[in-house]
Order: sequence, then C-alpha cells, then structure tokens
Amino acid sequence: MLLLSSNFNLQFVAPSHLIFIIIIELLFNYVELCYEDSVQSGFGKQNVDWRERLASQSIKNLFTKEVIDVVSTSTADLGPLSLDSFRKGNLSTSWNFIGVESSVADKATSQSNQKATHLKQEMSQVKEGKLPNDDHSHDMLTNTLRRQLRDNRREKHVAGLVQKDDEATVKLENAAIERSKAVDSAVLGKYNMWRKEIDNENSDSTVRLMSDQIIVAKVYIIIASMKNKLDFGKELQIRLKESQHALGESTTDADLPHSASDKIKAMEKVLAKAREQLYDCKLMLGKLRAMLQASVEQVMSLKKDSMFLSQLAAKTVPNAIHCLSMRLTIEYYLLPAEKRKFPRSENLENPNLYHYALFSDNVLAASVVVNSTIMNAKDPSKHVFHLVTDKLNFGAMNMWFLLNPPGKATINVENVDEFKWLNSSYCPVLRQLETAAMKEYYFKADQPTNSGSSNLKYRNPKYLSMLNHLRFYLPLVYPKLDKILFLDDDIVVQKDLTGLWSVDLHGKVNGAVETCGESFHRFDKYLNFSNPHISQNFDPNACGWAYGMNMFDLKVWRKKDITGIYHKWQNMNEDRALWKLGTLPPGLITFYGLTHPLQKSWHVLGLGYNPNVDKKEIESAAVIHYNGNMKPWLELAMTKYRSYWTKYIKYDHPYLHSCKFSE
Repeated sequence: MLLLSSNFNLQFVAPSHLIFIIIIELLFNYVELCYEDSVQSGFGKQNVDWRERLASQSIKNLFTKEVIDVVSTSTADLGPLSLDSFRKGNLSTSWNFIGVESSVADKATSQSNQKATHLKQEMSQVKEGKLPNDDHSHDMLTNTLRRQLRDNRREKHVAGLVQKDDEATVKLENAAIERSKAVDSAVLGKYNMWRKEIDNENSDSTVRLMSDQIIVAKVYIIIASMKNKLDFGKELQIRLKESQHALGESTTDADLPHSASDKIKAMEKVLAKAREQLYDCKLMLGKLRAMLQASVEQVMSLKKDSMFLSQLAAKTVPNAIHCLSMRLTIEYYLLPAEKRKFPRSENLENPNLYHYALFSDNVLAASVVVNSTIMNAKDPSKHVFHLVTDKLNFGAMNMWFLLNPPGKATINVENVDEFKWLNSSYCPVLRQLETAAMKEYYFKADQPTNSGSSNLKYRNPKYLSMLNHLRFYLPLVYPKLDKILFLDDDIVVQKDLTGLWSVDLHGKVNGAVETCGESFHRFDKYLNFSNPHISQNFDPNACGWAYGMNMFDLKVWRKKDITGIYHKWQNMNEDRALWKLGTLPPGLITFYGLTHPLQKSWHVLGLGYNPNVDKKEIESAAVIHYNGNMKPWLELAMTKYRSYWTKYIKYDHPYLHSCKFSE
C-alpha cells in the first residue's frame, strides 16, 4: 500500500496495516495542532484552521478523551509530530522511501547534521551562561537532544539491516550461480526447453499444412478420375508424391527439409487449379467421410494388432531363461539319485513353522521370491518353501536350488503331473480343457476377430496349465498343514512376513488385500451380472481382492469345503457364460464372504502395468507385485521398477553368465 505525502512516496512493508496508518496520520495531525496551539497560545482560537477541525473531528470519532490525553502527554517531549519528521528520515525499519533522489536524501542528511551542530552550540552557551538557563529553555534543549540521540540510534539500526540484506543477497546470487553451473544443458538433448521449436507455439504448423494438402490432393485425384480428367489427375499425383517424399516421417517443422516450402507452393498452385476445375461440395464431403472411416478402421486394426503383440511378448519365454532351464535340466539328470534330495525334509509337514506355497514354471522368478523372502526373514530356519512346477521345468527347478540352497530354510520341489488325484474325472477345469470347443478356442487359427476373441488376454496359454488352478486344491496338496501363505512368482518380498501368521482372520478362509481402489475393479468388472446365477447371488459393488500374496486357513477351508464350492461354480461355467477364463473370477466367487481384508501395506500391486505407483508405497510395502504384462524379467519391463527385482539376482553366477543374462 502507498501513503502519499507532499513530493514523496512512502511504502509500508505490511500492506494489511493501511487502516492503522491512516489512524496514526490523523493522530499525528491532531497532536501537531494541539502542540502548536499550546506553544502559540497568544494567537487564540481564531487561528484554528480547517485542518485542526478535521483532525479533531476524526480523532474524537475514533478515540476517547483519555486516550487522546495519554498520546498527547507521551509525545510532548518529541515536539510537533507530523509527516515532516518522516520526510527528514525519522523512519522505522517498516518504512522505505520510493523515488527519492539522492540529492534530496543528501539534503536531509545535511540538515540533520546542521541541527546536531547547532544543538551542541546551544548547550555549550547554556553552560557558559551566554543564554538564559530557565526551566523552559533547559527542557526544550533536553528534549531536542533526546530526539537527536533517538534518531541517530534509528539510523544506525537501519544501516545495519541494509548491510545484512546486501550480504544475504550476495550469498543468494552466488549460490544461484553455482547451481546454474551444475546444469548441463547438453544432457537434455532434444528435450531441452530452449529448443528453437519450443519458442514457437505452432512448431508443427508447416507439417500439418503439408498433411492437409496431401489429404485434399488424394480427394481431388479420385474426383479427377471420376470426371475423366486423367492428365490433371497425373499432375496431382506427381505433386502428391513430391509432398509425401518431403514430409517423410517429420513431426515438427524443424525436421522438414529446406525444399519443403517450395513443395508447399507448388502443391498450392495445383490445388487452386483443382478447386476451379473439380470442386464439388457434396462429392468432396462424401470422399472425405470415406477416407475418415477408412482411417478409423485402420486405427482399430492396428490397435488390435498391438494388443495381440503385447500379449505375445508378455507370455513368450526370453531366450536367456529358456537357456538357463535347459542347462539346469541337463545337469540335474546327470546327477546320481542320492544327490537329488534336499535336506531337512522333516520340516515339510511341521505345522509350527512358516510354510509358503509357490507354483511356477520360471526358475529365475521363483529364485527371486525365495531369495527375497529369506534375506528379509528374521529367522530363516523357521521358513519352509513348497515349490510346484511342471514336468518340463522340474529338473531345472530342482537343480537351481540344489546349487543355490536358501540358507537354513527348508525347500522342496514337486511335479504337478505326478499328482495322480488331479485328473479330469475329479477336476472340472481339466475336463473342460479337454473338450473340442475349448481346443478350438485356443488352437484354431481362423478365429473370428469380433466377440469371440475380443479380449486376447483370456486366451493366454497359462490358463491351460494346472499350475494356475492348483491354488484351489491346497488342502489336498498339503494335508498336514493348518496355514499356508500363497505367493505368485512375479512378486518380491521386502519385509519379514511372519506377522501374517498372527493376523486374526475372524473365521474367514482367505486373508488378502482388497483392490477396489481407483485403479482396480469390483465384482461387476469380473463377472457377468446379466446371468441370473451371478446377479442373484453376488453384489456387483462388492470389493475385489488380489491373488499374489494370500494367507489361507486350511483348517477352515476343509471345514467349509471350499474346493467343493469351486467345483460347483466351475461346472456351471462350462460355456464361459458366468466369467471369462482365469482364476481370479472363480476365486472371487469361491471365497465370497470368506475373505478377510489385510492392510494395503502388506501387498502393493501394479508394478507390471501402472507407471504411477507411489514410490513411498513401494518402499514401505512388505510385498510388491508385478501384475500385468510388464514382468521384470522381460525387456518390456518398466525400468523404474525393475531394480527392486534385480537386486535379488546374482548376475555373476556362472549359469546366468553363460546364458547372457544382463541387468
């Protein structure tokens, strides 16, 4: 806020105090007039001018008589108070001059020094008796001296503050210069904010102009052919090829060749000629609509191809992992039978230990799960790992953990194909996978591209493997255990997990982290609620949960016959009318009302598809899950998350080195 007075501008540091400033100025005017009236009482009241009346009226409206008397008394020794004192430099540190020339400031300083000298002379004359030393003169000189001393102290204080401000400013400037030296603009490359095209908001205007010309030229070529103007059509085709060649794959004007401007001018001349000879509004509009429809269909086709390729890339085994599996398998079957056994087999059925179930056909992924769990465990000797794989990877999985045992922990590897009780007569999903309809769905090449295969992820070959469905038979696989922690092979353990065994599931079977947040779905996203079997038995807004880290109470499981519930619903879904393929939808149905929600910090998901997972959530999580297509062992993995997984792999291991694994 600005307070104007005479030829000066005063700036107050705290603008919110404007009302206070106005009040103080009115008070100063009033006290000044009162003082003048007291020292010049001989003139009488007839000299009271309009200022006194205005000040008196304003002050009386704001303050009581007692307050005015106190202010007048407390400032009597300062003499007349007015804004002139501020103009002469009697300012607190809250006031600054704006627009005052140096000559004016020097004049004020000179006047102050002259007054100080004059004051000293008067005091010496009083002491020598040259001036009358009455009480009135003595009081006046004393008050003047006090005021001068106060002004001097104030000036010194202001000078000190100014000096400190200058020093602080210099320090900030030096620090900013040092920081700017540390910035290497060359590192920013083509994304440097000082790029030439960034200065221009329309950095691709020329590119867009050429693209528009090409589209219009294509339309006129069609119209020229329809109107039998073949020569002109050839001329248009020549200009079209020239523009297409000049445009190439450019996306910004900076990428265009120097000849682009000439091509634009030449094309514009031909298009102007075409507008004169061939322009037909309705015909033009129809052709543009046809081109738009063709472009939309092309985009949809490319999108579907992209989806298929991403699914294919996600499910293809990398060469390095295939190499590792083959080498380990050969080494395993060269071992004598007595060296193929793991130690501490007596712990496998001990219900007092911490048991983990891990079903995987990926040797490297399984090793990361085991290593990360052991490295973060408080007492590894109490942890038991139950691995189940298929017959193709059975030898490799055994050999890896024989060569790299998990310390004091217990481990065992089994082959799912050796579970004789797991057959098509007992297991509905096995029976369904053997049907002609299911084989056609998976293996027939000339599939329709509409509703039959709209969601390509459900045609994932993993759904053909019983490793994926074995989670519904845990009590049969481990009949002597009471609790078991189920882990997927695309997770990393970052903390000790023994606390999960002490979590009260309140009589529920499954302990899992719910996933009905912003990025995940509820039941209506997994199940077909248009089917009465689903709509009459389940809530579409029920919160879903995640596989990947699940604590299962096997005693309650057996009591409630969870496997029987699964079989019932799986038999009803033989035609895939209730849900698509997969294990999460039947899991939601089977454990409906039997799932206890765990704290989210136990299990953080999304590292295989979501680039915006909070880093703090990742680092504070007990388990992180790379659910999605971007698995950490694939080249398409997100780099920002991959280090959480690779830290548990020894890339200098001879087998990994020979198979050319790299970080």
